[in-house]
Amino acid sequence: MHHYLHDISMVFGGEAGQGLQTVTDTLLRILKKSGYNVFSCMEYMSRIRGGCNTTEIRVTDKNRKAYLRRIDMLFALSPLAVEHLQSRISTETLIFAEKEGFTGKWTENCIDTPWTKFTDETGMPVFANTVAAGVVLGITGISLELFTGYLREQFATKGDEIISKNSTAAKLGYDFGCKIAAAEKIVLPSPTAIKSPERALMDGNAALGIGAVAAGCNFISSYPMSPGTGLLTFMASRSKVYGIVVDQAEDEIAAINSAIGASYAGARAVVTTSGGGFALMQEGVSLAGILETPVVIHIGQRPGPATGLPTRTEQGDLNLALYAGQGDFARAILSPGTLEDLTESIQNASNLADRFQIPVFVLTDQYLLDSITTIDRASIKQLPVKMSLIQTTDNYRRYALTADGLSPRGVPEYGEGLVRVDSDEHDEYGLITESSEVRRLMVEKRLKRKQPLREAALMPTIIGRIEEADTLVISWGSNRGVLEEALDKIGSNKLAGIHFSQIFPINPAVFSLLENKLLVIMENNATGQFADLLSLETGRTISHRILKSTGEPFSVEEVLEALTEIDHE
Repeated sequence: MHHYLHDISMVFGGEAGQGLQTVTDTLLRILKKSGYNVFSCMEYMSRIRGGCNTTEIRVTDKNRKAYLRRIDMLFALSPLAVEHLQSRISTETLIFAEKEGFTGKWTENCIDTPWTKFTDETGMPVFANTVAAGVVLGITGISLELFTGYLREQFATKGDEIISKNSTAAKLGYDFGCKIAAAEKIVLPSPTAIKSPERALMDGNAALGIGAVAAGCNFISSYPMSPGTGLLTFMASRSKVYGIVVDQAEDEIAAINSAIGASYAGARAVVTTSGGGFALMQEGVSLAGILETPVVIHIGQRPGPATGLPTRTEQGDLNLALYAGQGDFARAILSPGTLEDLTESIQNASNLADRFQIPVFVLTDQYLLDSITTIDRASIKQLPVKMSLIQTTDNYRRYALTADGLSPRGVPEYGEGLVRVDSDEHDEYGLITESSEVRRLMVEKRLKRKQPLREAALMPTIIGRIEEADTLVISWGSNRGVLEEALDKIGSNKLAGIHFSQIFPINPAVFSLLENKLLVIMENNATGQFADLLSLETGRTISHRILKSTGEPFSVEEVLEALTEIDHE
């Protein structure tokens, strides 16, 4: 274990229904309270019961935000976990499992952990979670008092008996963990973070939701589909406090149409879905395009085609968002890479949608939305809310021809004008037309905003010393953390990174950054969808594509291996 004192990877594995979420939530909160940097991501099967779910918790001295293949300590609450994680287990991995009923090969790295005996002593199997958390805290040397204090807080409403049994379970696990720590000489990294309320523990769904509230979102519609549903439930739980209308629609077609209707009435509307649900929304996207009505569409990506892997992760829906909807009209696509990015991206998306009167997409994925990490509260920013509404006059023309192609946007009842819109081609007043001349003017009008939209596009984040590097590694969306860590570990000035949190359109100022560099793109899909788009937009050749479409995120190790191989070519 001494090799990993500054970076410990703990993995918890068990069947659905065994309460893995409870164990990890408890540990993350206590580790955060103790001043540690933590990062957690999860993998779960789509079955309600059975199968094997796993959660990784990294405890690090540096603030890391990426998935590790390596497992230092595996807590197998079910024998299935060892079999499921075989490819990640090494001779260095300590496996905490119950010997009785163990089906695999019992080695010297296996530590007989009598989960059943401990829960029998508390009188209820439900306390297995508390025992497991106690074992970990005993191993890591965090005080038992901190744990029992947390349990008293959590179960204050459940009565003294439940608090007492939880405390007993905690001590049983804790004492066992202390013995193992002494025998195995396990030492946790020293806490480096500030123990203060300025640090927060947050997951991707909460970060995205905070951004939506900060953006002034007051209408959200969705037909639930994982992993897009997290934003819906976050907004619904806060709807009364912030005055948000929540529409759980009968299907995805209704969801996007109701959001467009809300936006027409002056709301800041967001739709949340996944790729399979968005496939049904494409006519609605095209409707927003011709109506010139702003709407923000969040797509929480997962592997397709069709139902694919419903609970895993992928970046496979870029082309779907890029080309959705018939006809030509402007759009923008954002792809946040960190929790801070998630909060800012949906605010930027709302302002872009409003300013340019277009649909704007925010592409996330299961990995990023379900990841939990410690962040500084000060890094969560509220951007100015920029609304572009005018008070109408009695001769108001919704689609007035203007030099920049943007007509003044009015909403019903704000002024004297009639706000007439039409999904057929229309004239300046919104009246249906079949005039070829008016059609030409309207198409040109809608496309005129493309250039200013391109110039307003967010610039990517530079990782490392780009001016010295001859190879530039490009990422988008959730791959930012893993790329940052891989480049940091390689430590070569010949390699730098660039992360796009807006992937369409591309700001023209980006082109010069890519000049005279060997370009490498890493993305979680089978073909390299952003590589194709970037090549199309910039005319640059992408020399290498590091692709993954197994439903898993990139691990730090496999990115290191791929970049080292390219560096040696």
